[in-house]
Amino acid sequence: MEKKAVLLHLVCGVLAVFSVAVVKAEDPYKFYTWTVTYGTRSPLGVPQQVILINGQFPGPRLDVVTNDNIILNLINKLDQPFLLTWNGIKQRKNSWQDGVLGTNCAIPPNSNYTYKFQTKDQIGSYTYFPSTQLHRAAGAFGAINIYERPRIPIPFPNPDGDFTLLVGDWYNTSHKALQQTLDSGKSLPFPAGVLINGQTSNTFTGDQGKTYMFRISNVGLSTSLNFRIQGHSLKLVEVEGSHTIQNTYDSLDVHVGQSVAVLVTLNQPPKDYYIVASTRFTKLVLTATSVLHYTNSHTPVSGPVPAGPTYQIHWSVQQARTFRWNLTANAARPNPQGSYHYGKVTPTKTIILANSAPLINEKQRYAFNRVSYVNPDTPLKLADYFNIPGVYSSDSIQTVPSSGSTFIATPVVPASLHDFLEIVFQNNENTLQSMHLDGYDFWVVGYGFGQWTAAKRRTYNLVDALTRHTAQVYPNSWTTILVSLDNQGMWNLRSAIWERQYLGQQFYLRVWNPVRSLANEYNIPSNTLLCGKALGRHP
Repeated sequence: MEKKAVLLHLVCGVLAVFSVAVVKAEDPYKFYTWTVTYGTRSPLGVPQQVILINGQFPGPRLDVVTNDNIILNLINKLDQPFLLTWNGIKQRKNSWQDGVLGTNCAIPPNSNYTYKFQTKDQIGSYTYFPSTQLHRAAGAFGAINIYERPRIPIPFPNPDGDFTLLVGDWYNTSHKALQQTLDSGKSLPFPAGVLINGQTSNTFTGDQGKTYMFRISNVGLSTSLNFRIQGHSLKLVEVEGSHTIQNTYDSLDVHVGQSVAVLVTLNQPPKDYYIVASTRFTKLVLTATSVLHYTNSHTPVSGPVPAGPTYQIHWSVQQARTFRWNLTANAARPNPQGSYHYGKVTPTKTIILANSAPLINEKQRYAFNRVSYVNPDTPLKLADYFNIPGVYSSDSIQTVPSSGSTFIATPVVPASLHDFLEIVFQNNENTLQSMHLDGYDFWVVGYGFGQWTAAKRRTYNLVDALTRHTAQVYPNSWTTILVSLDNQGMWNLRSAIWERQYLGQQFYLRVWNPVRSLANEYNIPSNTLLCGKALGRHP
């Protein structure tokens, strides 16, 4: 009897220890040290200065898993202040780590900053890039691939391989010269070419009969691209963290700042095939080609490079409308994506944003609703935290377009935590726009031509619109998004076309709850860099 009691005591003790271990278990941590330097490369055959991360161009790929904690020490060896932003990573309760000038002081030359963030409840294909000045035009961009946790199903068989393609327009001109062009009041010239993974040509190798995932991200400055593979179909399975209805396409439009993932089955005769990325909506079409190589191929690529769509806005709109949410599939969590019925939620506020390209003091600027944004010396997030007045204005930008002259300011749109916004992007220009919101994904519920009116709501997809972080707005058209403001912080809403962002087409959304709580937002990090009017303050 005594032995049984001792045994029972031991078993209970082991179970208690195990229970404590389970309760205290944390999501995995991954540690990185990245050093940012200049280097010389010849992406288009002409030697030029580029920005390297750990000697790599493009930068290292981050392969992580849902809920991983990322601890990344970034060392700046450039001669200019520098930041990276994590495009599409929501930074839950943590806009302190967003890496834009409204939330963070730039890392000074010969200094460092350690980012600490989590890929909380996310899965899919994303990117990172520099948010400072025109550094993005010189490189330092890369991919972030977030894979599913064990036992979390995905709505397709595991592919036999996984290829990441960073495609984008490219300039032979240095980033400093491009910045001087913009600072002088002029627009950027037409790009010199298109790159795939920092080169004009790459080879991707696979076995006949197997299926591979291709993750395609447009990391360029200004130009929409069309992606296609000679003789092969593209089965769309994921768009910026949304699992989609698995439609099949011959080619896909990918706009600036966007990411898609497709499955490609190597079901053709064994030879080499062209992989093509070409510019869209441009009079001169720029093209980059790579090679899909079957391992049993003895035949090089041949025949004409497969042509993509030309200036066909309607074609692109119709394709965009076929991108639908897979309502029965899960994403990062096991519950189905469609369990949140966004279409049954009444918006608390409607914001209509008209982009424009005015001249101010005879210099080119860009604006939303007649306000062209300028970065203050003090990040808005720090001004907000330390109650520093005069850094930004909460009433300079109106929530509907109005007539009048454009002016320069640092606008912030206030909103309450758990508001549900309807945002209409009204594009009255003849060029395609690409709009991005940090901290969130949103439902893209409608595209239409001409002027948006309340009657256009009848055309919204309120059932299975997918969520994403960057939406295109076609020329002389509108795009509507719905967004649930469930992430407290200071969040950048901007043009993803970098010239427009740099010259003022952006503002910040302050999502706030007056009750300070770690349930809503994390504390200011102890290693926060301070600058401007925040110098001398204590985090």
